[in-house]
Amino acid sequence: MTKTPPRNPASHYAGNDRLTTEGRGELTDSEFGIPEKRAFPMPDAKHVRAAESRFHLAADDGTPELARQILMKANEFGLDVKSTNVLEWARK
Repeated sequence: MTKTPPRNPASHYAGNDRLTTEGRGELTDSEFGIPEKRAFPMPDAKHVRAAESRFHLAADDGTPELARQILMKANEFGLDVKSTNVLEWARK
């Protein structure tokens, strides 16, 4: 029986700090803002900030869930969410 080696987050990034297709495929559903669509990946603080800044691009049916996920991930990485839109939608 062979063991699966632990996932190395650094291997998920191309030279320009963008998440690779392979790396994105290895993320768990819980690392996405909208898991059922695997949209808005947030494996680290940088991607949480990106999701916050792109929140306005989410479809209305996913915005409450995405807002709550952004807040949860921001808390996990010790970030403060500044977007009033995210904060308002998270309350819905």
